[in-house]
Amino acid sequence: MSRLKILLLVVGLLWVWPARGQETAAPVHMVEISGPVNQAMVSYFGRVILGAEAAEAEALLIQLDTPGGALDATLDIVQLFRNARVPVIIYIAPAGAQAASAGSVITLAAHAAGMAPETVIGAASPVQSSGESIEETMYRKVVEDMKATVRGLSERRGEAAVALAESMIENAEAVTAQEALAVGFVDVVAEDTADLLRQLDGQPVIVLGEERLLNTATAEVVLVEPTAVERLLYGLATILMTPLFISALIGLGVQAIIFEFSHPGGWVAGFIGFLCIGLALYGLGQLPANYFGLALVIVAFILFVMELFTPTYGALALTGAVTLLAGLLLTFNSPGTPEYARISVPGAVILTASIAGFFLFLFSRAWAAQRLQPAIGGEGMVGRVGRVRGDFAADNASYAGSVYVFGAIWRAEADEPLPAKTKITVQAVDGLTLRVKKM
Repeated sequence: MSRLKILLLVVGLLWVWPARGQETAAPVHMVEISGPVNQAMVSYFGRVILGAEAAEAEALLIQLDTPGGALDATLDIVQLFRNARVPVIIYIAPAGAQAASAGSVITLAAHAAGMAPETVIGAASPVQSSGESIEETMYRKVVEDMKATVRGLSERRGEAAVALAESMIENAEAVTAQEALAVGFVDVVAEDTADLLRQLDGQPVIVLGEERLLNTATAEVVLVEPTAVERLLYGLATILMTPLFISALIGLGVQAIIFEFSHPGGWVAGFIGFLCIGLALYGLGQLPANYFGLALVIVAFILFVMELFTPTYGALALTGAVTLLAGLLLTFNSPGTPEYARISVPGAVILTASIAGFFLFLFSRAWAAQRLQPAIGGEGMVGRVGRVRGDFAADNASYAGSVYVFGAIWRAEADEPLPAKTKITVQAVDGLTLRVKKM
């Protein structure tokens, strides 16, 4: 009987063991993001990390495609990743994607990283706010700080990875997926997320000082979608980092403020103008803009305004248009400016033509208004057209009668007899009497 019990126990264990071996790991939360690095991305990553921690997820997988972005936002994301209680995996995908500039630093900050074939990472040289390469003291300060940051993040990957990370900062070096894998800068090159999780299964990672093994081969992938507010904020932040949109905001804001000052008594135009200028300044703060170029843009608008009040028959407006175009190109296209922060030449030309056209339209209206004759008083009656109410009768050396001009009946005199309904023009005004002439 005891042998039978032992046999049943063994059979039971053999029955249960495969089922236990087939149990899947905790889920892997996944997010997909494409666009520049900004504070909206920081907020989004913060929320999904908290969500993954609360769900006790096996890992948080971030599929990334970014041209780079703001340095302060990058450092905030680095802190989020390194203080997360769940492993963070960066996957640069799909094919053709990049983790340029700030994206390479974010990738290093993850606990594990992979790249899809035909992707690129690197070119992380910082630039100063003027858009030019940093030199001398500022170069040593900013660049050495960044090199120390990436050195600390890449030390666990070996000397070759450290050397590549430093070269990305100092020499703007960029590498392909296979080149990054060869020096250990990333862990795997994977065709898709399923391939990535299979290759990373069993890999050790350090999370808050403790080593753990990734169990991702059979993990369920849970896609975490951004909320409507997050989509709005990230989309707005991305648009505000677009040079052409920033330039358009500046143009619209200045025009609205000019309209407010020329038509006092309202507030809508002024509010819109200052709102546009404020949003444009926020966007400029997220980009490596050249502020000498921005000064030229301001000078251009001053020239446009001067054309309105001191007409030079378009000379100042033409000078303003040339200055505006040069300012836009210098503001966003200075040497060392990353590609995402540049403005296209056709876009700058179209925007300049639109702004200059608006001011020329205002100038033409102002010039026409100056040439109009007065609408009231004696001078305002000269040249107006009317009709004779009744036959003119002789009155001393002239002929007199009544005429209908400008919505009223007037006493009028003429040098010849005028029959009723004759069309006349006003030649002069003498008190309340009009001197008229047959047309």
